[in-house]
Amino acid sequence: MTIPDLNLLATLDVLLAEGSVARAARRLRLSPSAMSRQLARLRDVLGDPLLVRAGRGLVPTPRALELREPVATLLRDATATLRPAGTLDLARLERSFTLRSSEGFVETFGPALVGRVAAEAPGVRLSFLLKPDRDSAPLRDGSVDLETGVIGAATGPEIRAQALFRDRFVGVVRAGHALAKGRVTAARYANGRHVGISRHGLDRGPLDEALAAQGLARQVTVLVGGFGAALALARGSDLIATVPERHCAALRQGLFSFPLPVALEAITVSLLWHPRLEADPAHRWLRGCVRAACVGVQGGL
Repeated sequence: MTIPDLNLLATLDVLLAEGSVARAARRLRLSPSAMSRQLARLRDVLGDPLLVRAGRGLVPTPRALELREPVATLLRDATATLRPAGTLDLARLERSFTLRSSEGFVETFGPALVGRVAAEAPGVRLSFLLKPDRDSAPLRDGSVDLETGVIGAATGPEIRAQALFRDRFVGVVRAGHALAKGRVTAARYANGRHVGISRHGLDRGPLDEALAAQGLARQVTVLVGGFGAALALARGSDLIATVPERHCAALRQGLFSFPLPVALEAITVSLLWHPRLEADPAHRWLRGCVRAACVGVQGGL
């Protein structure tokens, strides 16, 4: 299918409005001969003379009269479409956004985010989904508008990212646990019973490598798929959970947390979105709300 030259629509609109090749040429800043060539192209494309001589002037054909209003409407709509986005009216914004994150993020930062969104744009609805992996497919297909997490190999190369905060892992036990008293050494930490966290069933990771460098190994007696389950088990048993400090601040309330006695690299939790939403005013506003919520919530020891 051959796509016609859509620039001819603007020429046709001026010709029909002016009813004169000379006046249309002046309005479009073309020479009379160039304007005549454009009219010839339009006649060829539409199969109609459009403007015919009547005495010393030109009059429109029935086909030209039929096209006048539809062409003007098309140009108005196209012009409106190609204008930059107008000012965002948050008070009247009605839209739904889906955010995906790991356990702990909504519990820690959700109340501040929901409160800000409700105050600024009461017509906006937020849906929070649990993030089972780092696959960027939901961002690509539009089923997820925003995502938080650590950038990894599975993150699509085209995905936009902005750092939200740095985080470190801490040990967490129930208030009456033996590690809640005295200095937590690497040996005391390793000798306890641990709950491991892995979405893929792996029972060994960077923490185990850091312990191995000191000739130590921890005993993982329970393996779970998320931070919430790990902290729930630590709350009701003598198991030791190791979780991100700020990310899980709300989930750690009432528990005893301590710095890890081994060196473990800090992580950067980022905000992720697809580039097609980069310039969307409402999406840009929501990204700002998420950043503000993360800045406003403190989750340290």
